[in-house]
This record gives sequence, structure tokens and C-alpha cells, in this order.
Amino acid sequence: MQRMTALFSAVLLSLGLAATQAHAQQDSATAAEQPQAAAPAMDFSDDQLQQFADASQEIAVLSQEYTERLQAAEDEATQQEVRMEANDMMVQVVEDSGLDVDTFNAIGQAIQQDPELMQRVQDMVQS
Repeated sequence: MQRMTALFSAVLLSLGLAATQAHAQQDSATAAEQPQAAAPAMDFSDDQLQQFADASQEIAVLSQEYTERLQAAEDEATQQEVRMEANDMMVQVVEDSGLDVDTFNAIGQAIQQDPELMQRVQDMVQS
């Protein structure tokens, strides 16, 4: 569950990077509840940052799709099923990008704390 919450936090960040409208206020409440752990002081390669940027764009699209499905879900069991499917899809996107989930999340945390790093990734998203 913690892995899913961390990935959702990264997804919310990616939504901002991809300049897509976020439709799920409940997801941002989930991210706000997560304690802010200090991101490890890591130097990420340009390749890793590009992989993060590419995966973030795909995740933003998935997130929007699954947010709509989540809102249309009729009961808690269906909502949980949609959340698990969304998480599995997002993990697959991250792994297909060449990153592991932990590295993806570490980059996401580092970006939140380093405006220069955030700008580098935003530039990669836009190019």
C-alpha cells in the first residue's frame, strides 16, 4: 500500500509536469497525508531524468483515465479494483521506461525539493 501511495504522489507530480488538468481532489488529499521524507541526495543522470519525464507523461494520461473510472465506480470494492489496476498499469509504465519504481519515486521526491531539477525535467517534458 505504501508503494501505491508513493507512486500516486509521483503521479500527482507528473500531472503538474505534463500540464494536464488534475480531476481528482481526493488523490491530492492522499498525497498531503503522506509524510514528507527527505529525498536522498542523489545525482540522477540525464537518461534517468528523461525516462522519468517520458513515464510521467504516460502516467498522466493513465491517471486521467483511471480517475474517470474511479469516479464512475459504484461501490468501494469496484473503486479498490480500479485503484489496483491503475497502480499495476503505472508500475508497468515506469518499468517499461527503464526505471524501477523506487528510482522513479526518488526522482519525484527530489524534484519536489529542488526547483532547478524540476525545471530540467519540465524542459525534457516539453521537448
